[in-house]
Amino acid sequence: MLLNDLYHALDPVAFSLGPFTVRWYALAYLAGFVLAGVMIWRTQRRWGLGLSVDDVVSVVLGVVFGVIVGARLFYVVFYGAGFYLEHPLEIFMLSHGGMSFHGGLVGAVVGGALVCRRYGISVPTMCDLGVIGAPIGLFFGRCANFVNGELWGKETDLPWGVMFETGGAVYRHPSQLYEAILEGLVLFAVLYALSRRVPPRPQGTFIGVFLALYGVFRFLVEFVRVPDAQLGYLFGPITMGQLLSLPLVVAGVAVLVLSHRLARPQAGYVR
Repeated sequence: MLLNDLYHALDPVAFSLGPFTVRWYALAYLAGFVLAGVMIWRTQRRWGLGLSVDDVVSVVLGVVFGVIVGARLFYVVFYGAGFYLEHPLEIFMLSHGGMSFHGGLVGAVVGGALVCRRYGISVPTMCDLGVIGAPIGLFFGRCANFVNGELWGKETDLPWGVMFETGGAVYRHPSQLYEAILEGLVLFAVLYALSRRVPPRPQGTFIGVFLALYGVFRFLVEFVRVPDAQLGYLFGPITMGQLLSLPLVVAGVAVLVLSHRLARPQAGYVR
């Protein structure tokens, strides 16, 4: 099996310098934020919004802080299953793993919005710009999950099944790569294609599409992904990931309907 051979050749550690170790997962986060920032800058320039480089960098840094805090808090609350009540110091041990996309999304919006308010930048437009670049980070993050051999899928006899060291002597769906393709490549292609039109589509269009499609993609992949061991299935075949994704679909559709009705143009700074 080609993927099986490839997986066993991958090391979660990118490089080490003495006691200092850098993992591919950390580099995935870094690459995702940097490339998302570049995408925000290039898109706003194409739209003619006139945002400065310093302001875009400031917003991205606010998003980074929000993502880390939000993703960790959501994991602790929704996926911790009481573990962090008994071991509160573990909340701060980010190197031990445990981040939630849904929390990261909330944190990104809150962190980015606070910076936007500070510099007088349109929050709805920045949300639209941000989600155009976000799938790049999702792609790298899911690839890093694959490298780490975590969040693997259910057993399969399909030719691209992968035998993970921590998943027993069976071939499994590489659900991390399914998500990398759907949440990363496909979602980015859709949003990038929509962003090419000038003048740009109304405020809310891109965040609406992002929420709806991500929710659908995540909900579907969860059917072949093994749920977190400490939670298992919540209602029949429904997982926590699916439970948190359904509101995203509803919110995405609602935002798209509202965006169409209001038809507010994209704007850089709030006048």
